[in-house]
Amino acid sequence: MPTHFFYTFVSMAEISISNKDWPRIKIKLQRKYNHLTNDDLQYNEGGEEGLITKLAQLVNRDRTYVVFTLKKALVNIDTNIL
Repeated sequence: MPTHFFYTFVSMAEISISNKDWPRIKIKLQRKYNHLTNDDLQYNEGGEEGLITKLAQLVNRDRTYVVFTLKKALVNIDTNIL
């Protein structure tokens, strides 16, 4: 199996965001990065890879930081902490 396929598989398994949790995460992201618009933060369950790539570009951070931020938002889903 080529390495890039394995990497893609591993990357996609890094985080899973449900449509139920997304609105809360979206609010947290907009509070932290007030330049992000609703259009910037369009998301549908299963689209984590595209979301991570897009957020990395929009907030000028690397993939690792974006994944960390999203995971932190999920762990603290019921608080305003991000």
